[in-house]
Amino acid sequence: MEQLLETMRRLRAPDGCPWDREQTHESLRPYLLEEAAEAVDAISAGQLDELPGELGDVLLQVAFHSVIAEEAGTFSYRDVEGHIVDKLVRRHPHVFGEVQVADADEVVTNWQAIKRQERGGRERTVAEQIPASLGALAREAQAQKLLKEERGGDKVLIHEAFKGLTPDEAGVGRLLSAVVAYAREHGVDPEVALRAHTDRRLQAAEPAR
Repeated sequence: MEQLLETMRRLRAPDGCPWDREQTHESLRPYLLEEAAEAVDAISAGQLDELPGELGDVLLQVAFHSVIAEEAGTFSYRDVEGHIVDKLVRRHPHVFGEVQVADADEVVTNWQAIKRQERGGRERTVAEQIPASLGALAREAQAQKLLKEERGGDKVLIHEAFKGLTPDEAGVGRLLSAVVAYAREHGVDPEVALRAHTDRRLQAAEPAR
């Protein structure tokens, strides 16, 4: 990792790369999303020989943001690494402490309880629990998961979507929400399913002339 950081520092130096020097946390946002998505694509396609390169691109984004912050004096890569190591140790008391757990479900329950403790006991709002930068289908799936009890379940969503469906933004939104509900009811990730479907269509398409 230190070699990668040194490479980024060289690229950001006054006599380095003009493009790299111009980048900011804000300008790099689409690249972080893109590189993470490409790593997911490699996993979904079973292209494990390409995964090291894709994960390297994700790691590059971590290094890029760390060096930018280092220059501004806000944080460094050591802070990034230290934060995640501390969190992993803190949230796995059954591994690094004396807590006993029966199964993975209990691990998740403890994890959520520790997260609440870290926030001083404050419960996060639904909006705070779902990243705004998630794809629309993935975000809807997370929203349905969190709101399931309030909304009455997936079958209600599906039924409501086709009741008085209107050909406008609101109607299409209800229909897409129902599609996500249908996917979740059958254990399918709607974002991954649509990506795979689009990939198949593109691969089957005739080459452009």
